[in-house]
Amino acid sequence: MLFLQEFIIFTIVLALFFDFINGFHDSANAISTVVATKVLTPIRAVGMAAVGNLIGPVFFSTAIAATIGQGIINIGLAPSKEVLVTMIFSALIGAIIWDLITWYLGLPTSSSHALVGGLVGAGLAAVGNISINIAGVEKVVVFMVVSPIIGMVAAFILTVVIIRTFYHVSPSKINKCFKRLQLFSAFFYSVTHGTNDAQKTMGIITVLLVTYGSLSAFSVPLWVILICHMSISLGTFLGGWRIVKTMAQRITKLRPYQGFCAETSGGLVLVLMAWLGIPVSTTHVISSSIMGVGATNKLSAVRWGVARKIVSAWILTIPATVVISYSTYIIVDSVSRF
Repeated sequence: MLFLQEFIIFTIVLALFFDFINGFHDSANAISTVVATKVLTPIRAVGMAAVGNLIGPVFFSTAIAATIGQGIINIGLAPSKEVLVTMIFSALIGAIIWDLITWYLGLPTSSSHALVGGLVGAGLAAVGNISINIAGVEKVVVFMVVSPIIGMVAAFILTVVIIRTFYHVSPSKINKCFKRLQLFSAFFYSVTHGTNDAQKTMGIITVLLVTYGSLSAFSVPLWVILICHMSISLGTFLGGWRIVKTMAQRITKLRPYQGFCAETSGGLVLVLMAWLGIPVSTTHVISSSIMGVGATNKLSAVRWGVARKIVSAWILTIPATVVISYSTYIIVDSVSRF
């Protein structure tokens, strides 16, 4: 392929655009609960979330970036730099297209799993089955199921504890107290959301920098950490309001103490996953946490019809992005041969 260096630079820019779309698409993760409980206006909520996303690197490592960059596909099996860059380009295109489709439909799906599916599809198209790191993909798929369950159970338990603890306190006092506490829980979730999600793009860009020759080994530079968090923060600030509406209004009705429980439980799950270096879906975690909170009232308090649509979109994400990225690679590779 001619102009390889230019293509690498363009793909890095595309990765940052994916990061922006990730923040735009997943802004609902960080602000839906605090908007639903009317603790903050939407504009103030996305501003707070953007700041939280930006300061994430202060607290966490880049273990998730390493998993995405080296643990999903065996990049060393790519026969040439041109093939490797085309694979990454195709994976990003697949993830971006799926994010835009689900944003339009108002479905809170996972940008993380979209990227994983994109890498798998592009790897299959370029190299075949041997390109797939089975252990890495299995880890993602397992925690695709486990992390939402943990979030749901943790949110349910925390909500029950708070209900029993404040049983004799008037609802007005409880709401006043938890409106203040929810500012902290929402900010905490924003920090963990940005840390978890921005690391996926860090991994992609670092691989491209190694391919370009700017780095001799896989190690995420500080400027990559900062620019990825800036991109996701900008996307979060502009916000994906269709998805915010789904999560804030259509899953269940939330009160301030419930929003606090959902955000705190979800944030703790993301801290654990970041520490373990496991790329999970921030969308899945907060959605299931909201469901767990709603279920403490009664099962009918959760709009399970909406929940089923959300879960269906979760299940479709990886297969859909595999197909899109596979097709994208075939098209780009064919065009580059002319």
